[in-house]
Amino acid sequence: MTVTGARVDGLAALVDAVHAEVLDADRGRRPLEEIVADSVARREPLLGADRRAEVVDAVVARVSGLGPLEALFDDPAVTEVMVNGPGPVFVERGGRVEATPVRLGGEELDRLVERVVAPTGRRVDRSSPWADGRLHDGSRVNVVVPPIALDGPYVTIRRFGDRSFGIDDLADPPVAELLRRMVADRCNVVVTGATGSGKTTLLGALASAVPDGERLVVVEDAAEVRIASGHVVRLEARPPNCEGVGTVDVRDLVRNALRMRPDRIVVGEVRGAEAFDMLQALNTGHDGSLSTCHANGPGDALRRLATMVLLAAGGLSASVAESMVAGSVDALVHVSRRGSSRTVTEVVEVRPPGAEPAVRPLVERGRVLAGSAPAAGGRWGR
Repeated sequence: MTVTGARVDGLAALVDAVHAEVLDADRGRRPLEEIVADSVARREPLLGADRRAEVVDAVVARVSGLGPLEALFDDPAVTEVMVNGPGPVFVERGGRVEATPVRLGGEELDRLVERVVAPTGRRVDRSSPWADGRLHDGSRVNVVVPPIALDGPYVTIRRFGDRSFGIDDLADPPVAELLRRMVADRCNVVVTGATGSGKTTLLGALASAVPDGERLVVVEDAAEVRIASGHVVRLEARPPNCEGVGTVDVRDLVRNALRMRPDRIVVGEVRGAEAFDMLQALNTGHDGSLSTCHANGPGDALRRLATMVLLAAGGLSASVAESMVAGSVDALVHVSRRGSSRTVTEVVEVRPPGAEPAVRPLVERGRVLAGSAPAAGGRWGR
């Protein structure tokens, strides 16, 4: 159990004192828990066993974990932890956002930001007021600090549980079978959906369905895609250092992925100029590649991809950008969130450039439509 601001003031003061002592101590090779327990026993020899264990857990969480947030991570139902400056901490549990008894003070929140950001290799300060990264357990973290964060540092942590999801967990059996055939037929697929809808989870499930023996090169801004495959090479973007140099963005990684003998390229999310390089890669023989894109639906995703291409290559016309998208992407898979569940609700085939209509629905409202299979000997999108 973690000591929070709602605990007895004496215990909170003891946690502060022991924490300060441990930070300054020469630990050598002694376990952290042992050092903390000795300090607590020396300062409060008459403290009961339960209270002593409580203080030890709180100090260890401060030094090596996420402090008061550790108690929230003990609940597997918590999928998101949200800190909105000093005050109560909110979580998403079972698809609903709720306040928790955990409260953070200003100093405690500053320590949390430092612990969260330091392992990511990123920096966050007034000149660089936000940072993305991942924790040691794979959880995705976003930190925003003043002056952008008006009410103090904001920390948002999206948890990724230990469970690995397959296609059958995210789609009804007929839809799952359709998606597996698309992967086997080496269709280029873009997963679309809103924030938190399950795009990354479905991307990992699709990539895990790739047949054994194929080499996947995965490119991400912050590594989070889980793939159950024997031959995966993972690349992660790097932000600039404190001197403002050394940036390696997703676009650089997509270009480099082409030199790594990929059978398929998996881009965690396209959100900018890297869309141009990814689509070019799909047009140079890397069929079966996968990615995600924030969008409200397949049609919106097509427009967003074309806009990203124009951002990267301003000399192109809108019609050329649209043709590039249509000639590279075979299918769009839309995943939606309903409460705590995520499921595939739409799948459309992207037809060749110039074809009317531009897309052919294959799945609507989670149901496979009649005649959704490609022509004999053909494949979707071609």
